[in-house]
Amino acid sequence: MTAIPFVDAEGDSYALGRWHGAARAVSLRAFLDDSLCRLNRVMRPPVSMDLLRPAISAYGAEIAAGAPELAAEIRGLADGAGITHEEAMLLQLRREIMGYNKVPARGDCTTYARTGEHAVLAQTVDLNGDLDDQIAVLRVAPAGSSRRALVLSFGGLLGYLGVNSDGLAVGLNLVLGGDWRPGLPPYLAIRHLLDSAGNVEDAVKILRGLRLASSRVIVLCDPTRAAFVEILGDELRVVEAPEVAHTNHFLHPDFAPRDELNVFARNSSLRRLDACVSRLAGLPAGAGAESHFAVLSAPPICVPDLGDIRRERTVATVVMRPAHGELYVRPGDPSRGQTQKFTLD
Repeated sequence: MTAIPFVDAEGDSYALGRWHGAARAVSLRAFLDDSLCRLNRVMRPPVSMDLLRPAISAYGAEIAAGAPELAAEIRGLADGAGITHEEAMLLQLRREIMGYNKVPARGDCTTYARTGEHAVLAQTVDLNGDLDDQIAVLRVAPAGSSRRALVLSFGGLLGYLGVNSDGLAVGLNLVLGGDWRPGLPPYLAIRHLLDSAGNVEDAVKILRGLRLASSRVIVLCDPTRAAFVEILGDELRVVEAPEVAHTNHFLHPDFAPRDELNVFARNSSLRRLDACVSRLAGLPAGAGAESHFAVLSAPPICVPDLGDIRRERTVATVVMRPAHGELYVRPGDPSRGQTQKFTLD
């Protein structure tokens, strides 16, 4: 892959979206035209905009209520890219539209964080849909705020994971449980955290006030604290430690009995977590970005491409250094890709 597209945007919420949309217009139009952003290549039965319109409207109302600044940014994205508002909304809702089904899966992100002088948050990004061609990095500077953020994006998403200028890094894992319902999509919730929170404590407080659409684990790291937040419906469980690691099964004993992960995916999740913890045990506290990529680049943590667009595989790997405002990305298979560095400077 050539250089990851980089969008440098500043201004009010609408202007941020318009910058993003204009910069990525050709790619986003092509993505939407590719079997409705590839939804109909990974889902059965197929869907259409007419069929999805009621769900898009319901989610849109929740986004406007929970994060009005992001609702305005979505409008800007639509205008900048020359797409409809509903299409811009669909780009934010793609994962929620897919929902979850209990079929064998081989991966869906491995994430860890370390606090301290060399604080780091690192993870694989395992997705279906062959989305490595949809990667972009956004550097956003909202008007009226001194806080800026670097955000990893896929196919027009306003948020996925990232790091802000206050020294907060945010990652995520998919976990399956509860009812998925109209609410604030977790990807947008992460962007909201990057815009609004200065540290782990702030982020947890904000998460407690949000109605999220689906189950997730949000992994948080700043120079002094690291934690993961398991989210199931309207309930949250927070686990804080100097070093945390998570894959795709619930770890908190309150949530573990309600885990909906199928046995095949659970076995993969357990293997990846064990491998991650074992490799971290031998990694010095001051290890650089390339050492962290090495942790994530070998099986079973790195999930290979077997040629089935419906199956998750590692489409990107990320290392973030929150104290330095740095985001390192390897697109595609990290064992083959080259590291690209982005900074807040």
